[in-house]
Amino acid sequence: MSTAEEAATTPAPARNGAAGAPRRNLAARLVGRLGGGAAQTLLVLVALFWLVPTLGLLVASLRSNADNNASGWWTVFTEPAQLTAGSYSALLDKGDFVDSFWNTVLITVPATVLVVVIASLAAYAFAWMEFPGRDWLFLAVVALLVVPVQVALIPVAKLYGHVEFGGFHMFGSITGVVLFHVAFGLPFAIFLLRNFFAAIPRDLLEAARMDGGSEWTIFRRVIFPLGGPAIASLGIFQFLWVWNDLLVALVFADTESQPMTKWLQSQMRQFTGNIDILAPGAFLSLIVPLAVFFAFQRYFVEGVLAGSVK
Repeated sequence: MSTAEEAATTPAPARNGAAGAPRRNLAARLVGRLGGGAAQTLLVLVALFWLVPTLGLLVASLRSNADNNASGWWTVFTEPAQLTAGSYSALLDKGDFVDSFWNTVLITVPATVLVVVIASLAAYAFAWMEFPGRDWLFLAVVALLVVPVQVALIPVAKLYGHVEFGGFHMFGSITGVVLFHVAFGLPFAIFLLRNFFAAIPRDLLEAARMDGGSEWTIFRRVIFPLGGPAIASLGIFQFLWVWNDLLVALVFADTESQPMTKWLQSQMRQFTGNIDILAPGAFLSLIVPLAVFFAFQRYFVEGVLAGSVK
């Protein structure tokens, strides 16, 4: 065979000395290097940078008001004698702050539990039970996702103003705040759990029905255990939303039912700083949701990754 014929029959990658793999562009090479040590070091530095405000809040809460007004919080590294727990002791001695903390618990826990329970039952019904108008009703629930909270504040406030029985007033009560959070938390919760429950294999439910299991038994022994990661993720989201809420508390809570967010907002002064109260109060308000998140972090990650692997 002549040289020309051999060149003509040789594949192009072989003539160019390549192995046949396509050349990777710049973006692909950068993505491939994200798992390297340099990229991981950069991500750690970015995470530490994002933690600087939290560290500053913690240090400021452990300094006196005079020290906070005189210098920045970073001076504590050269003068550690500034650290003191006096601000926390003074804050915990305030009865109204302690009441606001327990009000936050009384608002957040029922609002989270009710949303998780009701949404789980409704999501199972929308995913696996047949009843007239099921799809249209689910579309109506999905449509409620676009309704902003601000639109309902005035109408619901007027409605609460007319609800009174046995000396109990809905407006300004913890019950009113809880019901508002439940009403606006359910559409997203039902949408999230319904999509997760619908991905569960039908064979598992059919086998349970063939064994004589009722719908309640199937939900309790099949759906609920398999949907645990999604339910835990929803619980974390709902807990964080309600715990950190200020808008709803400003509208529907009075001084006796106000949560910590509203109490801290009421401590703002117009012309002078109030760091000795705001810093420890804000850190105590921050540490609880952080503890909840880290306690259920495993379930949260499982819920996020549940749909990625079949």
